[in-house]
Amino acid sequence: MNTTILRKSVLGIAGLAFAGGVFAGPVTEAHAAPAAEAKSVAVVQADKPGVDKGKLIPHGVQGKQSRITLGDEQTANVKAIIAATKKSHMDERAAVVAIATSLQESKLENLGHLGERNDFDSQGLFQQRPSSGWGTVEQITDPEYSTKAFLKGLKQVDGWKDMPLTKAAQTVQVSAYPDHYAQWEQQAADLVAKHWNS
Repeated sequence: MNTTILRKSVLGIAGLAFAGGVFAGPVTEAHAAPAAEAKSVAVVQADKPGVDKGKLIPHGVQGKQSRITLGDEQTANVKAIIAATKKSHMDERAAVVAIATSLQESKLENLGHLGERNDFDSQGLFQQRPSSGWGTVEQITDPEYSTKAFLKGLKQVDGWKDMPLTKAAQTVQVSAYPDHYAQWEQQAADLVAKHWNS
């Protein structure tokens, strides 16, 4: 092939990528893979400056990833979690852990008491329990308060930044299903990448 044509083709593709931004769908694992092998990188639009993609998923995702479509209320809760993370002087990785935890606990819905379907007295985005000292019902159903309470617990976990997400979340939450947080890491990272600077 003529080198001039090849060079124009390469430059044309690069120009399209630069002008239109690079956008790809979510990266998901087709099959569960061991933590050492499961590596994933958050995919973001090129026009979102300032998000260090390396901080979002520094250890790669564990296992098969889940994803849900968010409504307006859930998206507002994502933004509230990010705002509370910034007010807590924590970084994007902390927001990823918090959002993945809320995705597992409540699907990012600020749940009130669910009667017989409730896990004891768990409520809010993080399904925190007044009887376990998380705060009053009014407090734990306030997205800013509940996020700050979760992040306060996360700060107390030695080396949380060097842990897999599911272990860091479980250390704070003490869930009966400790491995379930891992499945939300990619969607949480994508949400932080999209909304951190919005």
